[in-house]
Amino acid sequence: MTGFVNKSLFQGFIRLHILHHADEAPVYGSWMIEELSHHGYKISPGTLYPVLHSLEKEGLLEHYAENVDGKIRKYYVITAQGREALEEAKKYLAELAGEVGLKKEDS
Repeated sequence: MTGFVNKSLFQGFIRLHILHHADEAPVYGSWMIEELSHHGYKISPGTLYPVLHSLEKEGLLEHYAENVDGKIRKYYVITAQGREALEEAKKYLAELAGEVGLKKEDS
């Protein structure tokens, strides 16, 4: 993410990325930070975890804990409500992409 882009605009994209990946498989914080970095988002745990907690509070994600190498790791999975929200967001995203002239191969 470049310095001149408004952070609040990118928070929506980050939330969509999280829901998308949580729909494919359970995700956890450090993996999500790395995955987002592959897409140009440089976020810290102090930024990511409040987003995860917010998505959970909104009923879009839920978590379960597992012991991994002696540490408790929280895995986040999408809920039915989260899946509905993601599908609805995809419709708006596709419409916006078409409106601003993006093609699938541009993204």
